[in-house]
This record gives sequence, C-alpha cells and structure tokens, in this order.
Amino acid sequence: MSRWRPPRPKSSPYITQEGYQALEIELKELWTRRKDVTLAVTAAAAEGDRSENAEYIYRKKELRGIDRRIHYLQKRLPALNIVSQPPDDQDRIFFSAWVTLENEAGEEVTYRIVGADELNPKKHYISLDSPLARALLKKTFDDEVAIQNELKETRYTVVDINYGKPSE
Repeated sequence: MSRWRPPRPKSSPYITQEGYQALEIELKELWTRRKDVTLAVTAAAAEGDRSENAEYIYRKKELRGIDRRIHYLQKRLPALNIVSQPPDDQDRIFFSAWVTLENEAGEEVTYRIVGADELNPKKHYISLDSPLARALLKKTFDDEVAIQNELKETRYTVVDINYGKPSE
C-alpha cells in the first residue's frame, strides 16, 4: 500500500529570463541524457534475468527520475510568467531584486529574490515564496524586517536594493 502525501502547495509562477533559459537548457539536456539511458537499459535487458540484474534495475530507476523531471518541466515551463523588466519603483523590493541586509550583529548579506524554480543558496538566490522574501516585499531602504522561526527571531535592516548586478 502506498503512502498518501498531501499535494505540495503551488509555488509562484514567476521566473527571470535567465532562469527560464536555464530550465529550457536543462530540458534539452534531459532529453539527450534520456536517449543514452534508454540505450543502457536496452543493453542491460539483453543480458538476461532482469530480476537480479543490478545494471538494469539502476538504469530503470535513473530513467524514471529523468522522465519525472521532464514531465515536471513540460508542465511547468508553459505556466511560468517571465519577468524581464525591473519595476517602475526601484526604491522598493520586488521580484528579481538584489537586496543587501544587515543583521543585528552588523553583518551584511545579499540575496536575490527569484522564482521557486531558480532557488540556489550558493548564488544567494532565495525563493519569492520563502518567509524572508515575503517579509521583504515592498520594503524600502532602512526598513526593518523580522523573521520568526521555532528557535528565535532574527531582525534585518534593508541596506541596499539593486535590480542589476549585486553591488560588491
């Protein structure tokens, strides 16, 4: 019997032009990768008994993962709204803004608010659906934002807002 999981909440349908292009490239690469994996599955299946064939089982599992991602991208890409223009009021925080925040200890951190499909902590990209991004929306310079989690409350002050490249 399978385990029932509630459906995931829908994420925001917004994406930057760069993020959309990255997803299109990923989809093309997945189709190429799928061809290679399909050939490997065929070769593994030709080896005989499939129930004890580790290569066959592994490649089938890999193929399912690729198919799942292709299906997701094919449904998601047409539903996305590409945001390519910065907002008229660039003194406020909106989608695709680079925001520099200062915490209570005086440390500065810069984040970019992007769509859920572009989330990348290494690049300091945060999702529009994240608690921090939701708290930051429509704020301006020197506004204070408080983020509450189970353990503590963290306060940030908006130091800089930029819609181009981040200020170093």
